[in-house]
Formats: sequence, C-alpha cells, structure tokens
Amino acid sequence: MATIFSHPAVPVALALACGRKTIPFSLLAIGVFCSDLPDFDTIGFAFGVPYESQFGHRGFTHSIVAAILIAALFSWRNREFTVNDIPVQRRIVFIFLFLSTISHALIDALTDGGEGVALWWPFSVDRFFFDWSPIPVSPIGKRFFSERGYLVFATELWKIWAPALVIGGLGFAVRKLAGKSARNS
Repeated sequence: MATIFSHPAVPVALALACGRKTIPFSLLAIGVFCSDLPDFDTIGFAFGVPYESQFGHRGFTHSIVAAILIAALFSWRNREFTVNDIPVQRRIVFIFLFLSTISHALIDALTDGGEGVALWWPFSVDRFFFDWSPIPVSPIGKRFFSERGYLVFATELWKIWAPALVIGGLGFAVRKLAGKSARNS
C-alpha cells in the first residue's frame, strides 16, 4: 500500500491538466477523498477480517467495480460541482472520480509488499501485483510514523508525485498553448 499522502497525486495531476473550468476545487476535493477511500477497508482489521479475505485490506474496495460504484454515487450529485454556477457534466464527474478511485488500486499494485489487489472482484478474488514494483509498501497505522514510514514517503515523492506533477504540468502547458493558439486564430 502506498501512503494516504501519495494516492491524491493522481486527482491533483488530472485537475492540473484539465483546469478549474473542468475540475473545480469542490470536485478535486472529492477526487482526493476517493483516491484514499479504498483504504477504508483497513477498518476490517479491528473486526477480525483477515487481510487475505475478499473483504480484507486490498480486497473488494480496490476493484474496478468498487471504483465504478463510487464514481457513479458521486456523479449523481454533479450539481454540487459547479463552474460559474453551471454544474459540471455528469460524465466528467464520473470519469474524474473513477480515475481518482481506480488509481489507488493501480498504485498499490506497483508496491513491493502485501497480498496484491483484487482488481477483478467480484469476477475473481485473485489478487495481483504488476511485474514492476518500484514503490516500497507503507507501514500501516502508527507504524507509519517511523523511520521506515518517512523513507517510504520520501520514495513516493520521486516515484509517484514527481511523475504525476510532470504529466499534470504537461497537460496544463498543452491546455494553455491550445487556448493561446485559439485566441490568435
């Protein structure tokens, strides 16, 4: 699992690339929330749910189906996300929140520890990692506030945040250049 501080890199990068007229701050805030939402499954530890259970950590909450359901739930409330008092289109809300949520599982599949992610739940309870796992797994709970937790987050700054901000920045630059080109035409 990557840290809760790094999963928001994806919605932040998407918002930077798309701009405030497409992704207003209120929608970005929900995207940040959704990017960390799959890890709410850790509450299962307190109730004795085994890690390897489909309802355990990195189980069903890390699936494509869960990301679709979460995005659909919030996209029905699209009138709360406005730009100049005009609601953001429902499909934009859905796509942004789906990408924000599913990015969590994809980033976790790039880590070097744990049981993998149940991306294909409920069609399969198998868990997987990507073949390339450059991100060290984060300590959970109070153990995060340790030297290891600090080192994991420092690594995430370079392996998650830096690439996300480069991609978001490139999207921002392309958007600005396209807008400038359109005004000069």
